[in-house]
Amino acid sequence: MPTHLPAAMLNEPVANHVRREFATLDPGWTVGEAIDHMRRHPPPGRIIYFYVVDNHLRLVGVVPTRRLLLSPASATITDIMIQGVIAIPGDATVLEACEFFTLHRLLAFPVVDVGRRLIGVVDVELYTEELAETGDEAPTVGREDLFQLIGVRLTATQQTHPLRAFRGRFPWLLCNVAGGTLAAILSGIYAEQLNWNRAVLALFIPVVLALAESVAIQSVTLALDALRGATPTWRGLARRLRYEATTGLLLGAATGLLVAGLAAIWQGVPVLFWVVAGGIGCGVTGAALSGLTVPYLLRLLRRDPQLAAGPIALTCADVLTLLAYFNLARLLT
Repeated sequence: MPTHLPAAMLNEPVANHVRREFATLDPGWTVGEAIDHMRRHPPPGRIIYFYVVDNHLRLVGVVPTRRLLLSPASATITDIMIQGVIAIPGDATVLEACEFFTLHRLLAFPVVDVGRRLIGVVDVELYTEELAETGDEAPTVGREDLFQLIGVRLTATQQTHPLRAFRGRFPWLLCNVAGGTLAAILSGIYAEQLNWNRAVLALFIPVVLALAESVAIQSVTLALDALRGATPTWRGLARRLRYEATTGLLLGAATGLLVAGLAAIWQGVPVLFWVVAGGIGCGVTGAALSGLTVPYLLRLLRRDPQLAAGPIALTCADVLTLLAYFNLARLLT
């Protein structure tokens, strides 16, 4: 293993840096036969996972060491192995392999060719050595902290490559393009249905959207901070949604009543108070929920929320807020 990863190496195929010494198991063996085989033929190097391969060295499963040791001796490897193994393609770059560690938080990954034949293993040591070389005390930190350090290194590297940064960020901005277009369409549709002063409604669209977007960004930031070093779960998301919904309601009520009171006094239109208050209240609550939900869903779906969460959450906040604002105006007039 290299002791340092220069910038040029990050673009090399990860297959050039794999460990060729790894432990494999036959799917037809029993646990007892597998352990007996390991005793008679100790695998070289460090063992993190046992990889199950067929006669053609195609990867079919993986067995964590703990599971192998604690399973009954009569159980077959096929029965205890984990199928659907996450593997890194051999033509992936070292930088792309780094993303696998930050997204999936495993200690090692098999590297396979186009035929899914196992060609080597890359483990977290490749990155801990680099972190040690650059002054970060990776060998002494905990597992979750280690993945965080790798993520920081990955982000810093991506920011020094403009084209790579463009490819990572531009697709998510299309969410804002789509959301802005949809918002314009909604404005046009509801403008035809609202008979009373449309100009009055238009005056308060910027502040209604600004409040919702600000709350969405706050929620995204807090969610990303909570996810740092933690493993998200659906139960955890449901629990946090209850808290965020209450917070969103309080924020929406406070800002909605304040802006609505000023709007009604300024324009002298009593019904405007309820339209603005309701629009802001619903929009801010929806924005808080979307700002929390989007990062969690992205992480649960094994996607990096850092680049995607903001644009998606803002688009959701804009659309939800406009729908609430215009529908209230239609119902109350």
